[in-house]
Amino acid sequence: MQVPSGIVSVADYAPHARARLDEAAWAYVEAGAADGLTAADNLSAFARLKLNAAVLADLGGAGTHLHLFGHEHRHPILVAPTAFHRLLHPEAELATATGARAMQAGLVVSAQASTALEPVAALAGHAPPPWFQLYVQPDRGFTLALLRRAEQAGFGAIVLTVDAGVSLRNAEQRAGFRLPPGVEAVNLRGMPAAPRAANSDTFALLSDAPSWADVAALRAATRLPLLLKGIMTAADARRALDAGADGIVVSNHGGRVLDGAPASIDALPPIAAAVAGRVPLLLDGGIRRGTDVLKALALGARAVLVGRPVLHGLAVAGAAGVAHVLSLLRTELEIAMAQTGCPTLADIGPHVLWNRP
Repeated sequence: MQVPSGIVSVADYAPHARARLDEAAWAYVEAGAADGLTAADNLSAFARLKLNAAVLADLGGAGTHLHLFGHEHRHPILVAPTAFHRLLHPEAELATATGARAMQAGLVVSAQASTALEPVAALAGHAPPPWFQLYVQPDRGFTLALLRRAEQAGFGAIVLTVDAGVSLRNAEQRAGFRLPPGVEAVNLRGMPAAPRAANSDTFALLSDAPSWADVAALRAATRLPLLLKGIMTAADARRALDAGADGIVVSNHGGRVLDGAPASIDALPPIAAAVAGRVPLLLDGGIRRGTDVLKALALGARAVLVGRPVLHGLAVAGAAGVAHVLSLLRTELEIAMAQTGCPTLADIGPHVLWNRP
């Protein structure tokens, strides 16, 4: 598959992806919770932030390298964990891993991938190694077994998603989304079925929901770096540090969990102040331009994760589309850094934002 002519920004992929997917699959990719207010605000919040141009800066030794958990990354743009890539392309997560590897981009593989985690890890390589995204399952023994599989497969970190207990995405409901035959969360095969509540009481369904005790248990169970994904308040960030988290992903799950929550980029500054550099902060939600990456780094993130645009690229052109999306964002970031007088990531700070101290 080839990248269509005329695609010059990641937003250009969306209409091409829409044309290739049926209504239900498109609703799954794009839907936010409820009315989609938070999903939309993830985008508009970046637009509200303005940049300061800086002329005649010394740009010698420019570059976008950074280190995360002992490994060098060529740039601070990672592929976010998203489920069921076989909905979008027959090569599924293998195509995503190929595209990420071509751009030497960090890859976070979802526990709900439609391809087994072992071949994805092998294809992704070790420069840098992929990370594995984990949910605490109702069967804690199965959760631990999945963690051990990730360790043995060579994943470099565990990203524990903590914000996705329950949600309602009305656009999916209206489209009647169901996983088609041949698409499943293959890494969850064999997991004991969770006991069904006797009624539709949401709180009854949450009787096995994860807690901070589960974070402590996972921290004790692995030597891999443990990041918590879904932190949106300074209080939860401080508690994550107390629980032994090695990193935090500021994330509202792409607006797919709680409608009315703030945009991720708006939640970042107070969390950055609370963490005060003790662990790396990452951010996802609303990244569509290299300037968005720059704004996130200026407000305290070390790196960003990109979800929907990668899926759009995958649907349109497979591995080549994934690589192209990442390439576009990296090129735009480099241009934005030059225009704001920041030769390296270490030079980026609040001063690049207009009307910020």
